[in-house]
Amino acid sequence: MIHVRGTVVLDDDRELGEVWAVDGRVTFERPTTAREVATLDGWALPGLVDVHCHIGLGADGPVDRATAEQQALADRAAGTLLIRDAGSPADTAWVHDREDLPRLLRSGHHLARPKRYLRNYGRDLADVGQLPEAIAEEAERGDGWIKLVADWIDRDLGADGDLRPLWPDDVLAKAIAVAHERGARVTAHTFSTEALPGLLAAGIDCLEHGTGLTHELIDEVAHRGIPVTPTLLQVAQFEAIAAQADGRYPLFAARMRHLHARRYEHVRDLHDAGVRLLVGTDAGGTLEHGRIADEVAELVHAGLPDAAVVAAASWRTREYLRVPGLEEGASADLVVYDADPRLDARVLADPRAVVLRGRRVA
Repeated sequence: MIHVRGTVVLDDDRELGEVWAVDGRVTFERPTTAREVATLDGWALPGLVDVHCHIGLGADGPVDRATAEQQALADRAAGTLLIRDAGSPADTAWVHDREDLPRLLRSGHHLARPKRYLRNYGRDLADVGQLPEAIAEEAERGDGWIKLVADWIDRDLGADGDLRPLWPDDVLAKAIAVAHERGARVTAHTFSTEALPGLLAAGIDCLEHGTGLTHELIDEVAHRGIPVTPTLLQVAQFEAIAAQADGRYPLFAARMRHLHARRYEHVRDLHDAGVRLLVGTDAGGTLEHGRIADEVAELVHAGLPDAAVVAAASWRTREYLRVPGLEEGASADLVVYDADPRLDARVLADPRAVVLRGRRVA
């Protein structure tokens, strides 16, 4: 049994002075049975959430189970106890059977087209018309989410190669409807502006990166209540990506530099318009796991309030993903800090204790 005392943050409006973890579950009532008790003092939050994370993905594609386990453990040590896996070429369903690893909501494979995404990362569809069927299959394999690659550089255009949509609008609309019929939500990778109108018209549920959102499109996204995951750690790499494209793909290089230069202003515009922002590191591939605090720091550096970003990294996104936070009878997944992260989000980088399913794991 664990007794957490000090300040226990439940959500934006509620906090308590103490909470218990008994038999892996949260209770707000003092237990009456005599048990050995471990006491943790400090500021406690519901376990952190990384909504754009790739368990099972390495720089060259799928990794073995031992490597995927280390990825999940790195996230856990950082206080990330709930992960929406935004696409993975590896079958990570086995994580569900591991009580010591973060909770995982899988999106299945990235859905892309041949030569229009990173090699060995996604499931390539030779015919765009296959998308609705593929989405139906991934809906069966995943945990309520599907990951769609909506744009990528078109190298077949030579020097004119730039970010281009992968799917016709009518196919997108049919495919997303198929997902919704099966109770799944669809999130889309998108860097460009050109892919966004079709996604919005088709009823997309969430946007990853979203760097091409114009002021007009931002207003529409806010009106529709579509969340955006800015992945600033990933966008920070756009300058290096542009450098690799210099000379061969000048239009693409120029666009990536533009998106990189305005990344902080762009996030402020999203926030000021009332768009719901989610926190995702894009770990996996070329980015290390366990960097949720770094992504939070980037969002704060962009000008967002510490308290709002901390809420987005914890209880607000749990609510969005339909996974309980600190509620009576819910799984005791929480992180304890020596100071209040809502006043200074840098505190997230140094958790005092991580409790998963009622057991202190870090």
